[in-house]
Formats: sequence, C-alpha cells, structure tokens
Amino acid sequence: MQKYVKRAVAVFVIGCMVTGLATGCSTNGKSKGSQASLLKEQTREVFAMDTYMTLKAYGKNAGKALDASVKEIERIENLVSTGKKTSEIARINQNGSGKVSEDTMKLILRSRELYEDTDGAFDITVYPVMEAWGFTTEKYRIPGKTELQKLLANMDADKIICDEKKGTVKLDQKGMKIDLGGIAKGYTSGRVMEIMKKYGVKNAVISLGGNVQTLNSKPDGSAWQIAVEDPQDKSSYIGVLSLRNQAAITSGGYERYFEKNGKKYHHIIDPKTGYPSENGLSSVTIVSKDGTLADGLSTSLFIMGRKKATTYWKKHTQAFDTVMVEDDGTIWVTEGIADVFSGDSGFKVIHK
Repeated sequence: MQKYVKRAVAVFVIGCMVTGLATGCSTNGKSKGSQASLLKEQTREVFAMDTYMTLKAYGKNAGKALDASVKEIERIENLVSTGKKTSEIARINQNGSGKVSEDTMKLILRSRELYEDTDGAFDITVYPVMEAWGFTTEKYRIPGKTELQKLLANMDADKIICDEKKGTVKLDQKGMKIDLGGIAKGYTSGRVMEIMKKYGVKNAVISLGGNVQTLNSKPDGSAWQIAVEDPQDKSSYIGVLSLRNQAAITSGGYERYFEKNGKKYHHIIDPKTGYPSENGLSSVTIVSKDGTLADGLSTSLFIMGRKKATTYWKKHTQAFDTVMVEDDGTIWVTEGIADVFSGDSGFKVIHK
C-alpha cells in the first residue's frame, strides 16, 4: 500500500486564530488598534509552483502591489517549473543546454554556490533520482541500488556550465537534469517583497506554500507571529517565531512521502546516497532576511543532520538562524532567535 501526502503548510502566520494566514483581529477588512493599524487589508490567493499561496498587504496601493505580485509569481513559475514543458528549465533538461533569462541564471548560479558551500547537500542535479522514486509524477516506487548508482554517477552541480554574458546554460554530463524547486519559492518571495516596496506597501506577509516572508511589522507595529508546525502532528505547532523583515522556511520529511511495506519514504533525497535522508531530523526551519538562502538551507541542513548543521550555522551566524526538530521531539534553536521563539514544550539553545 502506498500513501501520498501533499506538501504541508509547515510554517504559517497566526493572529486571532491558530491556523491559516491570519494577521491580527479585524472587522470589515480593517484591523483594530492604533491608527497605524487602520490600514485596509488586501488579500490574494493563487495556486502556483505546485502549492497554494496566500499574500496579504496593507495600505493605499496594496491591491495593485498584490496583483503585480501574482503576475510575478506566475512569470517565475513559467521560467523554472519542471512541470511546464515550455519552461527554460524543462527545455534545458530536454536538450542539455539553452538560453535562459536573468532570473533563471541567478537561481542556477546561487544553487551552485550553495552546492559548494554545503559540501553537496544542496544539489539541483538530484532531479533524475527524484524521478526514479516517483516524487515528480506521484507514481511511487523504490529504485534498485544499481539504478541509483547509475543516476548518482550523473549528478554533479559543478558540471552545470553557465555563460552569463551569452545567457546560456549547458549540462556537461549525459543524463543530467536539474530542478530549482528547492530554491525557487524563496527567490520568488524575495521578488514579491521588492514589488511591495516599489508600490509603497509597508506592511505585508506572504505564504508561498508554507514559505513565509514578512515585510516590516503588522500594521499595529507588533511583530508577525509565525507558527512552526509540529512534524508529529500537523494540526498543532511546536512554537511561534516573532519576526519582522525576515523569511521563515521549513523542510521536513513529513511534508511529502509515500508508504510501502510499513515504511515511509519521504521526498528529501540525500544526494550522496540517493535515498531519503535519515540523519535524525524531522524538520528544519530557517530564519533569514534572504528568502532564497532560507529555502536552500532548509533542505540542506535537514540532510546534514543536527551536528553538521550546527557546525555549518556557527560558520554563518550572520546569515541565518534555525529551529531544528529531532525525530525524538527535541527542539534546538540557535541563539540568534532564541529570544523571539516561544514554545510550550521547551527547547535547547545552540550557542556560537
């Protein structure tokens, strides 16, 4: 028997309600409280990049900013989605090379940087292995060891040849394919925030399939309350982050998986083994001002496991912080966000 669970909303915003994308108590579309919080709330919902997205903004030009943001999300999806045959990534995978836009080039170059910096934990050339497991088609199976070894031999992000001047990308290895799904939503959330600022929006929060990013504070001046989902119980959460101008992005083995012969196989593949990562973590949340970085690192640290992830964080304390949940339920929080994280079950602080 196989069971598939759609991607969960691992991080969500709370206000008056525990679940959903609530941003504060409101009546007739207006928030209660100080004069600053009397700004009109505007909301847009869209299904893109294989997930449901919710965008909220406040102020005079909020509606225009949100409409422009939805168009931007759809534009980026059309560039990088492997599920769209006409996308730049799909064409590269089919032909082995091709011309790309500035956005796609940025994402590929950033992915290669993360590949090097995480010692291969973040690898966009893992796509053929994902296909073999059926995570791209929902036709699930357990690949044989020989099959995986052949696919692993074709993986190497260093063999993605980029010519920025010509705007071309070449996969310099037969059988290689790439997928930007592990970084694209984080990049997109950053682009949305740029649009918000362009339209003069000062208060906004977006959830791109659980990838949350905030602009400034709530209209009343208080921090956004971002709840981190409990990996063992998706109807609950392990704690709440109080954030301003930051992204909070979670990866976990419970988000997408199938079961066979009583064993769960999740979608976060360890590029070194070709199998779902089993390093003792059930979820990793990354908090950073850089949504692209947060997206890529949430997967990378999950694959590393707590000890290696802790070592990595100590080398990059200015760039991000993290909440890690181990399989036994132990919660670890890096000291940079320990004072803005609250949880009923308690947590351990990781110091520099």
